[in-house]
Amino acid sequence: MFRLRTRRSAAVAAVAASMLILAAGCSSDGGSTTDPTPTEGGEATEEVPDVVGEYPRAETVFTSGTQWGPPSSWNPIPGSGDATGTRGLLYETLFHFDPSTLELSPWLAESGEWVDDQTYTVTLRDNATWTDGEALDAEDVVFTTELGQQPGVPWQNLWNWLDSVEAVDAHTVTWHFSESRPQEWENWLYTRTILPQHIMGDWTGEDITTNANPDPVGSGPFVYSTHSQDRMVWERNDDWWGTEAMGIEFPMRYVVDIVNPSNEVALSLLMQGTLDVSNNFLPGITQLVESGAVATYYDEAPYMLSANTAMLIPNATKAPGNDAAFRRALAHAIDIDTIVTTAYGNIVQAANPTGLLPAFETYYDQDVIDELGFTFDVETAKQLLADAGYEDSDGDGYVENLDGSEMNLELIVPAGWTDWMDAAQIIAESAGEAGIHITNATPDSGAVDDARTTGNFDLVMNNWAQMSNTPWTYYNYLFSMPIQDSMWSGNFGRWDATEAFAKVNDLARAQSGSPEFQAAISDLQRISLEEMPMIPMWYNGLWSQVTDGTWTNWPSSDGPVTAFPSTWHGYWEMGGLEMLASLTPAG
Repeated sequence: MFRLRTRRSAAVAAVAASMLILAAGCSSDGGSTTDPTPTEGGEATEEVPDVVGEYPRAETVFTSGTQWGPPSSWNPIPGSGDATGTRGLLYETLFHFDPSTLELSPWLAESGEWVDDQTYTVTLRDNATWTDGEALDAEDVVFTTELGQQPGVPWQNLWNWLDSVEAVDAHTVTWHFSESRPQEWENWLYTRTILPQHIMGDWTGEDITTNANPDPVGSGPFVYSTHSQDRMVWERNDDWWGTEAMGIEFPMRYVVDIVNPSNEVALSLLMQGTLDVSNNFLPGITQLVESGAVATYYDEAPYMLSANTAMLIPNATKAPGNDAAFRRALAHAIDIDTIVTTAYGNIVQAANPTGLLPAFETYYDQDVIDELGFTFDVETAKQLLADAGYEDSDGDGYVENLDGSEMNLELIVPAGWTDWMDAAQIIAESAGEAGIHITNATPDSGAVDDARTTGNFDLVMNNWAQMSNTPWTYYNYLFSMPIQDSMWSGNFGRWDATEAFAKVNDLARAQSGSPEFQAAISDLQRISLEEMPMIPMWYNGLWSQVTDGTWTNWPSSDGPVTAFPSTWHGYWEMGGLEMLASLTPAG
């Protein structure tokens, strides 16, 4: 599948030019501050920046697809807002997770085991070090775990069922639980980066989530080099402990992640061979793959691995998003099929009403789905609105809120995310047919992050319910409690999910496939479809387009490397690092 291409044919160049024109037509003017320049076809697109600069091309991997604003934080604790690579290249986890086998593999940990149902022990690598030369030891793991006792730390819920953690010796850590939650715990083992006590132990309570950590000290295979408005630069850590312990070497000197001004600029850079891997959504992928301009994980539709579930999230703290009947009506008013065929050209598929990824299809409760599932149906949406008391009293074609005030919901998506911008337009149009007035706004990505985290929105789209070792992560995302001033990793609509979260905990306690496990999942499917705190729309693809003019041996379905080819947050521990290590120079 992956061919060495040191020069492109005229046919490929023609396809590339046509794709640039298509991309320019799919984006908005707000994706970049650069001046538009004409393409060969006469259409205007954004100026393509010179991103190589001083970095030797044969020693540098250029990536793009995660960073939509200038890097400004290297603090991994909040779980969002940190520069691409902070969690993965710089800070590391105890284990990695292989989505192809659904198994954990040791990383910072040499091994881990359940001593009994409520006791877990990890043995650390004995040569792991921080980049300042300090040893990474059991006290760092204890420190990281105990940070969860601080307000605002995403793993705060861990301490609802963890009694204590102790450093048995320099390389052995034991956790004592008040109850057994094997699925939730194993998820923690590969998603939470271990942090340096000798650095962050001096931080104040406010620093824990607000300190930008501008001079980061990590343990990973790359160290902070520099950053600017348009890039994050990591340099190989030649003293990385993992080379000796695991025999893993990285052939590149630098990893340079380019800030996304827009999808069309990313496409331009990819066509030039400047980008090695783009984890952006790019239009016209069928033509690009067939021409040989780029390669993807699959060499035919759907081209991409499934990554996560795209959701529409109403704000449950204000009308009308605080009304379950309205949320259900809205679900019936979204033309998901048109989004799939038009915005995505069938490289994604509509989500099951439960939102669970296809990997967990065996857990679908079809009886619940048949009773409460939803499809796009304007008349049903209208009827549900009428039954709930929503009326168009002024005859403008849109219903008012229950108190008679005007309903005008703003749906925000990040500027430059052309697929989501197209999807948002389709959502507004189809909802309008049912009498729901939605307008679209495209602030920059950072502003959307802030609005989502603080609850300052009417409607927002999000797709963090990604592939994991267990369906528990999906429902923990959906119903995360308690509701706090800043919601970092779930329940962004701030729906009071007290009852549902109790069921989430039941799921965490159960063994996979047990009757208790299926009962908890069925209950959660029922609650999610009755209350609709988030509306599942489609399964987002793991966007990954690569060129092999500089680096080859990318992961593919028919190749020896099956790692997830992504630089997104959370994917470095699910194959991103293994992808980098597998690359070979093109010669």
